[in-house]
Amino acid sequence: MSQSQQKVLQYLNEALATEVGLTRVLQSQIAITPSGSYRTGLEKHLRETRDHAKRVQKRQGELGYGNNPLQVGLGAAAGALSQALALAKTPLSLVRGSGGEEKVLKNAKDACAAEALEIATYAALERLARAVGDSKTADLAASIRSDEQKMLDRVLGEIPKLTDAVVGAEVEGSGSYDLSKTGAADAVRDAGTTAKKTARSGTARAKRGARQVRKVPGAAQAEGQVKGAVASEEDLAIARYDKLTADEIVSKLNDLSQIDLAKVDSYERRNQNRATILSKITAVRGEEPWPGYDELSAAEIESVLGEGDDERAKDVRSYERSHKNRAGVLRASERDLANA
Repeated sequence: MSQSQQKVLQYLNEALATEVGLTRVLQSQIAITPSGSYRTGLEKHLRETRDHAKRVQKRQGELGYGNNPLQVGLGAAAGALSQALALAKTPLSLVRGSGGEEKVLKNAKDACAAEALEIATYAALERLARAVGDSKTADLAASIRSDEQKMLDRVLGEIPKLTDAVVGAEVEGSGSYDLSKTGAADAVRDAGTTAKKTARSGTARAKRGARQVRKVPGAAQAEGQVKGAVASEEDLAIARYDKLTADEIVSKLNDLSQIDLAKVDSYERRNQNRATILSKITAVRGEEPWPGYDELSAAEIESVLGEGDDERAKDVRSYERSHKNRAGVLRASERDLANA
């Protein structure tokens, strides 16, 4: 594979990771957005985003990237069931009816930032592809960039109306946010009397789908960064985050997965922006021994190590020492290396 083709594949991988992260964020936003033109736009763009990911994945295959484990449909994490599950994860402050208008407006502003990032990603991919004579990839990037620009323009067009809703709720005392009209509430109603049974079986499928998604290189960190941009304190893996000192937070970072580190990084930059925390996150962030590693239990990792790959064992030992430092995993990696 030529150097130019490798560079194009690198940019395609970055684009795919961004699409995967955005897919999950759009699902979360739809879940807490009431029916109307803004939610209609989000739902349309969710369909487009899934299609973008499929098209990028297809182009990767054409360029010889091999079998990509991404499942663009996200299995049970998509559609009405995922929105029903998202309702259970909605922050209590929002469920109680305070600040719904502000949350939707904030999500819209974050959506603008995400779209701008995607536009820049595809602009760079298009420019690179044309420079190296890959017109097919360049045309793909231009087409997707056009969709992202349309979405950005659409969200910007919604900002005045969403801001007026905040003014009505928080200045004039006439709130309009209605949780019963959100995507999650609609999904719950659609589920009817079978909602609980469906949710129980769907949770396992959703987790499996999420694991498959995070097997795409870079997808976990991309998902974490995008989620962190819209996260509240309750969404972080560190309990009572806002009440902890910087030193207390730093002491907990080694135990976090790459996706949770990315969420904390994005949340911290958006709020207190403390250098000690951000520096520590930079120090412990890195590539997993293999994509999806952080989603595996110790027993699952040990079973993989039993396959006798000494390079993999070295990677596991190094990564594990810097992160969760699980004794069983470290023993398995040492045993693998001793038998190599």
